[in-house]
Amino acid sequence: MSAAQKLVPLWARGLTVALALANLGYGVMGYLRPGEMFAGLDAGTATLQNAVYQFSARNIAIGIALLIVGLVGVPESIAIVMIIRFLIEAQDLVLGVMFGAPPARLAMAAAFMAVEGFVIVTMFRIVAKRDALQSDR
Repeated sequence: MSAAQKLVPLWARGLTVALALANLGYGVMGYLRPGEMFAGLDAGTATLQNAVYQFSARNIAIGIALLIVGLVGVPESIAIVMIIRFLIEAQDLVLGVMFGAPPARLAMAAAFMAVEGFVIVTMFRIVAKRDALQSDR
């Protein structure tokens, strides 16, 4: 284990892996049961099926990336992938506001953003601490 990996708290790695599993599950569910994922969606048309599959593929790709960086535990990598996830949550939040999503859905997106933001800030602090220790040598 490298020095940078030792600086990453176990809770941050665990949270990253948990988010990875959630993304993977959500992505797979989109392929297997798209109608249940999006209430009221008739996924019978090719255009809607394509949109659901693109959404599912995005979730699976992010889930795989989160799983890799969570298991490896390098703070820069965790921060980068969490920033991507934070931006996607921000997009979902903005679209939810624009299209009148229920408050519970908006609150969930905001909660995920808060957690991801906390992890991002923590990773930046770890990198700054590591760099300060290296410059003192």
